[in-house]
Amino acid sequence: MPQRYAVIGNPIEHSRSPLIHEAFARQLGIDLSYEKLWAPIDGFEEAVTAFRENGGRGMNVTVPFKLEAFDLAGRHSARAERALAANTLVFPASAEEPVYADNTDGVGLVNDLRFHGLKLEGKRVLILGAGGATRGVLAPLLEQQPQEILIANRNPDRAYGLVEEFSDATGECRLHGCPLAGIEDSLFDLVINATPASLTAQLPPLPDALIGARTVAYDMAYGAEPTVFMQWAEERGARHSLDGLGMLVEQAAESFSLWHGQRPDTAPVRDLLREDIRLSAEAAESD
Repeated sequence: MPQRYAVIGNPIEHSRSPLIHEAFARQLGIDLSYEKLWAPIDGFEEAVTAFRENGGRGMNVTVPFKLEAFDLAGRHSARAERALAANTLVFPASAEEPVYADNTDGVGLVNDLRFHGLKLEGKRVLILGAGGATRGVLAPLLEQQPQEILIANRNPDRAYGLVEEFSDATGECRLHGCPLAGIEDSLFDLVINATPASLTAQLPPLPDALIGARTVAYDMAYGAEPTVFMQWAEERGARHSLDGLGMLVEQAAESFSLWHGQRPDTAPVRDLLREDIRLSAEAAESD
């Protein structure tokens, strides 16, 4: 009988998590079923409980339920504790044991950067946005020992709040914040767009001086075409512009290894996912 897993969210139709986890399972010879599970905004806990009672072994969690997933669990990884949010739940065999929660977003980002050959030690990093996406990746980024991380946000108080909250984890890194419109005119090694602007083809107000021949521009959004942010960086001579597809695959691989004790090869799954996105875009254009 296949092991049963799911991704839960609202909305959930767009999720490609089943494609990713089914590909991992084929690669490693694991018999599983993986489904999309929609839950009403006020029905997350009930949906999780029903899934577990019907044989579910684990879940991925997407918006808007990551905070609730953290609250539901009785045990948490250090990463989830730092993020105060969870994207992965593990259900012990005994119903009496507490649910375990982890957050694999940050390690997914770091592993994607590593996949592309980018080491952060001693580098200058700019993060655009101070919301949940930034909170989820900040601790793993700090562990890579960059020289500096600057968090820029429209409401600078949110950036300052994250700086204060993570001040005990900075090591030798200078962690500081500023208004989005007040970013210093200097060159960064890595610029991460963690705002939702790309989802509506918008671009935050940014000075051209951020980007140079050594800069990697990273957008957490992804799609069939480069995002507006990626295009902006390319036009200004960025060394690389990357979207968040690799992060999606790498965070899924971390969840998969947590559930199954085996780490899949992500390279072929990246290619599979990119092709699926391309074909979906072509089909949408032909309709």
